[in-house]
Amino acid sequence: MVSLSNHERTTASHRLAYFITPEATAHHPLYNCPVDIAIIGLPQSGKTTLFNALTRGKADTTGAGSAAGQMHVGVVKVPDPRLDVLREMYHRPKAVPVEIKYWDLPGPQALARSQGISGKYHNVLQGADAFLLVVRAFANPGVPHPQGSGGPGQDLEAMLGELALADLEVLERAGQRLEGDIKRARPNERPALVRHREVIRKVTQGIESGIPLRRQHLADSEASFLAGYQLLTGKPAVVAFNTDEAGPELSLNGLDLDPDGIAGLGEVSLCGKLEAELALMSEAEEAEFREALGLAEPARSRVIEVSYRTLGLVSFLTIGDDLVQAWSVSAGLSAQEAAGTIHTDFHRGFIRAEVIPFDDLVRCGSIAQGRKEGVLRSEGKTYQVKDGDVIHFLVNV
Repeated sequence: MVSLSNHERTTASHRLAYFITPEATAHHPLYNCPVDIAIIGLPQSGKTTLFNALTRGKADTTGAGSAAGQMHVGVVKVPDPRLDVLREMYHRPKAVPVEIKYWDLPGPQALARSQGISGKYHNVLQGADAFLLVVRAFANPGVPHPQGSGGPGQDLEAMLGELALADLEVLERAGQRLEGDIKRARPNERPALVRHREVIRKVTQGIESGIPLRRQHLADSEASFLAGYQLLTGKPAVVAFNTDEAGPELSLNGLDLDPDGIAGLGEVSLCGKLEAELALMSEAEEAEFREALGLAEPARSRVIEVSYRTLGLVSFLTIGDDLVQAWSVSAGLSAQEAAGTIHTDFHRGFIRAEVIPFDDLVRCGSIAQGRKEGVLRSEGKTYQVKDGDVIHFLVNV
């Protein structure tokens, strides 16, 4: 439903301005678009076990680590207590959280030109918003290491190398195409193509030197050109150390790896086997067992928290006629761009955003009282959305 603002009813008949509610956008493909995270791991790393822990799933882990295994997909709702508060305040029957879609890819059989990274699932990795790199950090003689021996540092280095190799293959093909295009191009077209070729060479040299794309300094025009290639080393990544039940917790800083290669990576330690077993219980039983075992919050909550921090995401909230909803966007995103995540038409027709921080709204008890106290603000296109903002967008449609 779309509710017409009283003020805007007085405008010219050709100009329709609306408070936009989520119900108006349910038909649109961007509606409630999940965050896509691809789970990558070497065989026998516990990758599918962790997938089950995160999604409360029951995917078969027998042979799941092999390249012949199946891809599993699961959706997790991001916990956000603020939604329940707003739902009770406004007596809405439904709360819609952000969703994360996890893609559990079959593990590579070989560490060169693998079937899991540069092979048939490469398009899944390219479409992902981030990666969850599962690193084996448990000791289990019954589950032999695929390489015969190895450690967390060696395994992580192998996976990061696989991502780099996949990018180098893409860049090599792109460079070859550009060389042909330059030869065939008209004189006035060549300068732009030559610049693109130089960008390819620059990024290739950086990756070959051990610097992933996310750590390379690029001009806006260079980054824009490369965006179409969806290079894997440019995506955020979280390392999940899959430990024994008794730990110990590991840290990237203790692995003696190239600082350029691991800089910016998120990290979390957990026991995938235990977490998967607990995830099969009811929420009440799980809470009881966690308390008895002295465990902290579930792994899925910790992974989500680290993922949000690594991706640089914040959530804003909307209140509709029948529901309240959370939307995740990149920190620093403008109000106009945030409106576009609900519906592309809202980006084009953006007028302004009426914003009140969640804590202020709860303290005031209503948007009307927030307006009286001056904590409800009218913001323009360039306002940077902050975590916990409760927003009504006014647009021309």
